[in-house]
Amino acid sequence: MNRLEQQGHFDLHTTYNRSDLTSRIVHIGFGAFHRGHQAVYNDITNQESGDLWGICEVSMFSSIEPLKIQDCCFSVVEQSAEKTSTRLIRTVSEALDGRHDGIQAIIKKIAEPQVAIVSLTVTEKGYCIDPQTRQLDIKNEHVIHDLESDGLPKTVIGLLVQALKQRMLNGQSGLSIMSCDNIPENGILTRNAVIGFAQQKDAMLADWIVKKVSFPSTMVDRIVPAMQVEEYALIEKLTNVKDQVGVVCEDFSQWVIEDKFIAGRPNWALAGALFVDDVVPYEEMKLRMLNGSHSFLAYNGSLAGYEFIYQCMQDNSLKKVTKNLMEEQSHSLKKGLNVDINEYINLLLQRFSNPKIKHKTAQIAMDGSQKLPQRALDPFLTLQTTGCHSTYIPIMVAGWAHYIINSINNHVDVKDPLASQFIEIVETASSPQQALQQLLNIERIFGKPNQALFNLVNKAFEEISDKGICAFIEKIK
Repeated sequence: MNRLEQQGHFDLHTTYNRSDLTSRIVHIGFGAFHRGHQAVYNDITNQESGDLWGICEVSMFSSIEPLKIQDCCFSVVEQSAEKTSTRLIRTVSEALDGRHDGIQAIIKKIAEPQVAIVSLTVTEKGYCIDPQTRQLDIKNEHVIHDLESDGLPKTVIGLLVQALKQRMLNGQSGLSIMSCDNIPENGILTRNAVIGFAQQKDAMLADWIVKKVSFPSTMVDRIVPAMQVEEYALIEKLTNVKDQVGVVCEDFSQWVIEDKFIAGRPNWALAGALFVDDVVPYEEMKLRMLNGSHSFLAYNGSLAGYEFIYQCMQDNSLKKVTKNLMEEQSHSLKKGLNVDINEYINLLLQRFSNPKIKHKTAQIAMDGSQKLPQRALDPFLTLQTTGCHSTYIPIMVAGWAHYIINSINNHVDVKDPLASQFIEIVETASSPQQALQQLLNIERIFGKPNQALFNLVNKAFEEISDKGICAFIEKIK
């Protein structure tokens, strides 16, 4: 029994013996979302099934020592507006990071024969994919490094390919690589990146990967804000221990998984996961209605002076417009989705309104160049092809442009892979309107120009400039 188990007070206790855990899953990207989502599902499944799957947590670039100090245990606090519960997560069997253990140790771990799944939460930019072609971006400087060098990889994709090569050379079986990032058809995208890289490097290896590795798609949903001092203090108050890697999240959680595992998997259905043949309808619903609305609030809520999402929901006009956006996005979804859309919208509004979940608008606003294609452009194009008018999606894009321009003009750090390009555009433009036109001409975000979209974005951008965001939202609600 470790320090957290000895000293902590938890509502839910797992009963399996941690000494029986072996690392059958390697997870890359030990961030807050993974800790509050997949790790929880795996912990519950271990308890319910007795078929124990340990997770080796991996961080390529940052230290994972705080997790090691806690004997690979951490706490998760789940909060609704009405109640709070705590869980001690005991499913992690070991932890490695590139800084202390070395990249080769991570490659060696993935190559171990008992590893059946490598899962990923590395954000959109971690896949080194061109957002328009959805293929490996061979112009990415880190991809170029990994393709030209047989040394230590700088990308997750390069790391995976080296590990898969080691498995092939060792005569071992294949495995499954499972993305848990909010990206459309994340399994296909991961496959494109891994096989695309291998084809550039080693044709025989690429052929082996095609035959021996599966890439299941997933849809993940849980609001897990970045941890702040206040959240760490709450964990200590509730559990009686200082936990450097604990997380606070909402009580809602959803996981839809394409059942395409080549070397076995845990029965995560015991923890509430849904295994399906086709994830796409679910991920489109979530990416467009939840994540799209989040982006809308991140940009326009920030412009209105709100730091957190729940504060945006306390603005009745902004809440009404967000609901209108959700309804608009719902018309872009595939037919036959077995979901009550009105019920889903009300659930989203309720989750966004939870005052105990301090989800920063600035956190959601990060990496907009990677998020806009699936959250705004894809649904707009779908509505356009079906003859439906779009009112609110262009306002999301206009809000994004104002957010970028205002941030740069006020010397606020823009966290985005294209930040240097944004800065050059804004600083050299003669006016905000000219900056907008150049932002809309970034092909890596918007692809070929869509004049109908650009006209609507221009109109919304000008009205926000003239009226201010609050008056504009009041007008269109």
